[in-house]
Amino acid sequence: MPKRVESIVLHDSSTPVLGDVQKGGNVVLTNVETLLNQARANSLWPLTFGLACCAIEMMSTAASRFDLSRFGSEAFRATPRQADVMLIAGRVSKKMAPVLRQIYDQMPEPKWVISMGACASSGGVYNNYAIVQGADQIVPVDVYVPGCPPSPDALIYAILKLQDKIKRSKASKFQDLQLIELEPRRLEEVSA
Repeated sequence: MPKRVESIVLHDSSTPVLGDVQKGGNVVLTNVETLLNQARANSLWPLTFGLACCAIEMMSTAASRFDLSRFGSEAFRATPRQADVMLIAGRVSKKMAPVLRQIYDQMPEPKWVISMGACASSGGVYNNYAIVQGADQIVPVDVYVPGCPPSPDALIYAILKLQDKIKRSKASKFQDLQLIELEPRRLEEVSA
């Protein structure tokens, strides 16, 4: 009598989990939305917007000791047209606020914002006429990183939280897209 061998594979920490994906053998079933969210979350390109001392901690996050590239975010961009995550690091003055908004508007959709440090999140110790009391008064902020200045570990944790938020987000459905015709089509008779 031949022996029947069954193998049971449990999930270990080195196997990635893809949201609500169903696994079975060599077949993976998912929807396009989950797949796009996975791709977006694991390939974030941050825009450097360092305004004060928090920018030094932001730069050290990409260095070899902390290695932000493990999470797919090592490509810091200097142009808003190639970035999808804005890292606001430091105090935002009222003179810099219109520039911050303009750069945010130049970023392509979908875009996210991480406010890094006490000054960017709430004005910090600068409670005066020249400093904006929170970057959320200018742009919508997705993740706040506390600290003065926050450690690179805290920024990495914030990026992981943003990745979780992106993976859970609901994108617009393809059924919601509609074709809008400005002029009705006219059919012409063609004789053969």
